[in-house]
Amino acid sequence: MHGETPERDGAAPAAEDAPETMAEAVPAANEPTGDEAEAETPARSRSLAPLRMVFGAAVQYPRQIALALLALVITSAATLAIPWRFKVIIDEAFTGSASTDDIAHAFQYLLMIVVILGIGTALRFYFVSWLGERVVADIRLKVQQNLLRLSPGFYEVNSPKEISSRMTSDTAIIENVVGTTVSVALRNTLTAIGGIGLLLYLAPSLTIGLLVGIPLVIAPIVYFGRKIRAVSRSSQDRIADVGAYITEVLSAMKIVQSFGQERREGERFAGVVESTFETARRRIILRAAMTSVVILLVFGGVVLVMWRGAIAVAEGAISGGTIAAFVLTGGLVAGALGALTEVYGDLLRGAGAASRLAELLESRPDIAPPARPERLPEPPRGSLSFRNVTFRYPARPEVAALKDFTLEIEPGETVAIVGPSGAGKSTIFQLVERFYDPQGGTIRLDGIPLTKADPADVRARIALVPQDGVLFSANARDNLRYGKWDASDEDIWQAARAANAETFLRALPQGLDTYLGEGGTQLSGGQQQRVAIARALLRDAPILLLDEATSALDAESEQLVQQALEGLMKDRTTLVIAHRLATVRAADRIVVLDEGRIVEQGTHDTLAKAGGLYARLARLQFADAAA
Repeated sequence: MHGETPERDGAAPAAEDAPETMAEAVPAANEPTGDEAEAETPARSRSLAPLRMVFGAAVQYPRQIALALLALVITSAATLAIPWRFKVIIDEAFTGSASTDDIAHAFQYLLMIVVILGIGTALRFYFVSWLGERVVADIRLKVQQNLLRLSPGFYEVNSPKEISSRMTSDTAIIENVVGTTVSVALRNTLTAIGGIGLLLYLAPSLTIGLLVGIPLVIAPIVYFGRKIRAVSRSSQDRIADVGAYITEVLSAMKIVQSFGQERREGERFAGVVESTFETARRRIILRAAMTSVVILLVFGGVVLVMWRGAIAVAEGAISGGTIAAFVLTGGLVAGALGALTEVYGDLLRGAGAASRLAELLESRPDIAPPARPERLPEPPRGSLSFRNVTFRYPARPEVAALKDFTLEIEPGETVAIVGPSGAGKSTIFQLVERFYDPQGGTIRLDGIPLTKADPADVRARIALVPQDGVLFSANARDNLRYGKWDASDEDIWQAARAANAETFLRALPQGLDTYLGEGGTQLSGGQQQRVAIARALLRDAPILLLDEATSALDAESEQLVQQALEGLMKDRTTLVIAHRLATVRAADRIVVLDEGRIVEQGTHDTLAKAGGLYARLARLQFADAAA
């Protein structure tokens, strides 16, 4: 903020009560690990069920799935064909009676299989990778579309920085699941099934002995899998903490360096990183133990079976080519089963990521259009009516921001709202735009209750100039036409001229095409505010909300912009929030709030003579100005 920074109505709790970082505000339910976390984690995250959302997105592309599956079948078949060709080569080509042509044909077939395997692998990689990227893109779009529908109250209890982390790190995990893990799982499953079939054909008795050990492999997968599930979700939460912390500190770097807190922030970040590392270490230990045990059991079983096979070869029961093919195929089957253990752990991580994204996707807005919204009257009049309104913010239900608030605002009237910090001024603006609904009373726009109208229709009749000139990471043109996207350049320059912004905008290197930086950092605070005013001018709405609209301007610019605003306010209903009382003297009416109630109303002269709260505030400000 620029200039005076009053306490905003409905803002977060006081600093001494707030967590040191937004990352620390992550719900406590995400923090336990081990058995405790297993008990507290929602039931859907205790299995692979959350991945249904991911696969539901994938099945929208049946052609790519079919081609990927075809490539998987081809590569698995080619992989298993290699041991079979070795059997043929050893039994036929390595005999003394084999001709040169026989040997050539044997190896030519083997090379052909290798070529097929290479092409199939390339096609499999392309299609499954395409699916992974496409599914992640679709999920991100759906989540973002839902986030744009959610009410501001949702973001009081859910940190946007933590949400941003979910949209990046969690979707990256899902991309890996769809683009790699599922492919590996299917490939190894096909290889294992086909390999076992080939083993049964080659040496049934040896294969039966090999299959006896399969339950010994499955048991540790089930045991360790339960442990890994809880730690995997906790690990993702800790990664989100890192992202949230970095975003918060880097966005406030001027404050950090101004107060010399670089060392302390470094120490705090080290604590967050170490917490992330410790959680990841527990997950790694569990996965390593599971992989080690499974591989020991699988390859131990293979060794024992091969021992028995070697004896069979020595006794002449099977050929050398058969035992060679059996060994190679057994190795492929063992490798496939061993890889499936790691795949299961990746799928569990993907399920945890999917469940976190599903929470965002399944969230529903508190403020939504009614089933049959009433149409606002045309042409718009711009009347506003508050009748016995009581409102409490969801994050602070114990404190009423407005109490039995009643106010009638006529079309075209300019009403200034003043009062000490925390009196409820900004809350009025929040309710007018229907970011929240009051717990008691009604608010009407042109005679229609806001709860019966479509919120989009209500907001289309309102132009807002916030206290901070909120700009986006875009060029000047897109920032100016944000409220009226089809505005022409001529309209844009007219609004900029009226807001005293034309001179510095024309001086920009590329004019309206100049990128303004993240949050408009290429402009000064006063310039940002004038762009915000021009944006509201361009919207040309019947109701104008000015929240400390000139707070960031110097005296000369303030005077010029004030003149522009006076022209803008003609024939419009205008609500003005101001701490600087000099800016509201010309208002048709001044409403004085204190602790959510109206304590005075009237013109500047009337209230100044009444000797109440307004007069006291005026004396303090004008005395400071005179000093």
